[in-house]
Amino acid sequence: MEKPYYAHETAVIDQGCEIGKGTKIWHFTHLMTGCKLGENCNLGQNVVVSPDVVLGNNVKVQNNVSIYTGVICEDDVFLGPSMVFTNVINPRSGVNRRGQYVETLVRKGATIGANATIVCGHEIGQYAFIGAGSVITKQVKPYALMVGNPARQIGWMSEYGHRLNFDAEGKAICPESNETYLLKDGLVTKTTKK
Repeated sequence: MEKPYYAHETAVIDQGCEIGKGTKIWHFTHLMTGCKLGENCNLGQNVVVSPDVVLGNNVKVQNNVSIYTGVICEDDVFLGPSMVFTNVINPRSGVNRRGQYVETLVRKGATIGANATIVCGHEIGQYAFIGAGSVITKQVKPYALMVGNPARQIGWMSEYGHRLNFDAEGKAICPESNETYLLKDGLVTKTTKK
């Protein structure tokens, strides 16, 4: 019986994984029992997906990413090369903290850049953009542009991944999609659809 997804011959897929139609799993990637992958995901080389991880539809995972138990990624999330999730606040080799994993939620459309670190227990808002090498130590607002260690917000990004420049009335237009965004009370919302 033909599988509804593609897995390279070097990939290891444990029993009990759910894998959506059209998903591609590349070289030396390991999916562990109980993980759930949506449709049309793309997992690069040397990716590990731990038990109970949930990836929505169209999630792109670049090479050398480990997604640990407690991580949930909604649809259209991008995980850059070698970015890092954690799932325990106070890890010690000599202390077993299994069962104490802390949830991290990455909302729809968010991008996490190469070599970024996401400290567990935080929510990354929808369409947020985490710059390469950043370290996230707190909640991230939707559409926020975060950079640095520890990461701080330096602006806002559109759903197409362009920096938004708001005028005096709090309006901005994405240069690629021409969609309009509104900044009010420290939050961004999209006011027009493509």
